[in-house]
Amino acid sequence: MNNLISLDNIDQTLGQYVTEVETVGPIDPTLDGVNLLSFLKREKIGSGPYPEVTLFEAANRIMSDLVILHGVRWLLKNEVFPFSEYLVEFGHDNENGFDIRGNSENHSLIGEAFNVATSFYQGKKTSMLKKLRKEVAADFRLIMVNSDAISANYRPKPRSNEYFVFVNIKDGTATIAPHKAECH
Repeated sequence: MNNLISLDNIDQTLGQYVTEVETVGPIDPTLDGVNLLSFLKREKIGSGPYPEVTLFEAANRIMSDLVILHGVRWLLKNEVFPFSEYLVEFGHDNENGFDIRGNSENHSLIGEAFNVATSFYQGKKTSMLKKLRKEVAADFRLIMVNSDAISANYRPKPRSNEYFVFVNIKDGTATIAPHKAECH
């Protein structure tokens, strides 16, 4: 699913998405052990934004989607980059090559977003940077990730025109490293 996100539609898009996410669950409280794990990994959930997948897969997709939605909302409201809208891909779609794209008359942005446990952050970050660095035409390269994947004192060392946005999916706040983008 592709979406063009702007200041005009981000709050409604985010609100509708969260409302749909709230329809997921609850899990049968009698399940435990292997039966619970089998349910999580094998049974389609039948609700939420991804009713055709298992709860395990839906959780992965939903958590990444929330990073994108809250992160793009933060970028727009704080005018971090020179874009009035972003084309985003939800779930595991790959129609545009990247999870986030921004284009204006003079600038372009490509970005990858994910929600990951701390233990998987470095590996995922390395993989996404490799993908972003293959694209030579972009003015800005962006990694957008959940803020609880890193420690409070973590400082990434991006190359020129690379940015990290760390998104709190519970309250919608975010931080960027390095600070605000420089447009030339």
